[in-house]
Amino acid sequence: MSQADTRPAPGGPAAPQRPLFAGRLAVVLVYTAAMCMNGLDSTIVNPALFTIAGDFGRPVSAANAVETAFLVGLAVGLPVAGWLGDRFGVRRVFLGSLAVFTLASALCAAAPGLGALTAARAVQGVAGGLLTPVGMTLLFRAFEPHERAGLGKVLIVPTALMPALGPPLGGLLTEHLSWHWLFLVNVPIGVAAVVTGLAGLRDQEEPPAGRFDTTGFLLATPGLGLLTYALGFGPAHGWDSPAVAASGVLGGLLLGAAVRHQLRAAEPLVDLRLLADRAFGAASWLALLTAAGLMGALFAYPLLHQAAFGASALDAGLSVFPEAIGLMAASQVVDRLLPRLGPRLLALPALLLAALVLAAMAVPGVGENAWAVRALMFGVGLILGTAVLTVQIAGFADVPPPAMGRAMGLFTIVRTLGGAFGIAGAAALIGALAQDGAPGTHAAEPGPYRVALLATAGAVALGTLVAARLPKEPPGPPPLD
Repeated sequence: MSQADTRPAPGGPAAPQRPLFAGRLAVVLVYTAAMCMNGLDSTIVNPALFTIAGDFGRPVSAANAVETAFLVGLAVGLPVAGWLGDRFGVRRVFLGSLAVFTLASALCAAAPGLGALTAARAVQGVAGGLLTPVGMTLLFRAFEPHERAGLGKVLIVPTALMPALGPPLGGLLTEHLSWHWLFLVNVPIGVAAVVTGLAGLRDQEEPPAGRFDTTGFLLATPGLGLLTYALGFGPAHGWDSPAVAASGVLGGLLLGAAVRHQLRAAEPLVDLRLLADRAFGAASWLALLTAAGLMGALFAYPLLHQAAFGASALDAGLSVFPEAIGLMAASQVVDRLLPRLGPRLLALPALLLAALVLAAMAVPGVGENAWAVRALMFGVGLILGTAVLTVQIAGFADVPPPAMGRAMGLFTIVRTLGGAFGIAGAAALIGALAQDGAPGTHAAEPGPYRVALLATAGAVALGTLVAARLPKEPPGPPPLD
């Protein structure tokens, strides 16, 4: 049956409508609220790490565990999200994960020590790892492929706008209230979203989940977790640290074995064969590269602003705020240009321009000029945001509804790993090249941070090679029978 069969026949009885939704508005509201919480929490803690470490009497390197725990939790939750959605229903998994995320946020705010905060942050990450692919499945099932260009206004908020707003909001709350409010803000939003979801979303008959891929789970889940742990702690503790080295090697081996198993299994936990689809495969690799560039830049420039130029946490966060305005503008650009130009002609030049803008931020004298930074950050948001949205919409145009949950899970895994690689790579470059200035002082040389920014530009520039595989034609309406 084609997607068009779900519409009423002219002059005849109405065909069964989408049973999952009481209304598209409910889907958009619940998705946006949940994903905003998840996206914001990926960056909001960064400006507060100095304060958190000081409150608990621990070094900043120890406080980095708060962020690494969140990333490891995300990596652990992602592989099983697609299967759980098929097995128990996307509504139940989504709302259950949202409830756990909200509860974990409250536990983070009330944590009596760094260990408790790190543990609660890990739980928050696992719930977030389930939320993202299942939430996108909810949203994409509600709209046909030719309607998704208009989703730019929705997708841009959690996937790109919230990570950009995280640093300034984190700095503002930390300086004027306390770091506890970084997590408390999630609680009323999460409760309202759960209540709205219970009232506005309905269960749907899911595609057969198949047998649970136990072997794939035992390989992919610890493999992703260990690799993310190594990427998170490697820059701070040294790549030759026994724990980091062992985690990196073992995680890589487990992931290698997981990939081999997933390609051979009849019912894989993560269906890597979806990457063979030209559009989806290109979109997935582009998601990795653009996430690495964006998250690496959002990590490196606030540090440059603080360590080399002596800015406060709030000033460092505000330095990237214009990117959020650019991202909002990007949603309007994609809505209008994607149906006219198509994914390839829109994404390819946008990626090239975004790489040039990121590289310009590393030019000596630019970072010290407040208005130059604001203009460039707006450019990053507008141009890179246009590419990110275009890629995300185009990649799923040909994915059939039964495979949507697994495809979302795989896409989110790739994008999350890209962000982790971007942050870890930037931190590794800064750590390897920095020579002057002790931790916690403002005497560092800007050179290492500029090199890290150039590396993020390089990651985005590589995306232009992949963008040539995107479809040339824009997504069209489903064929009529």
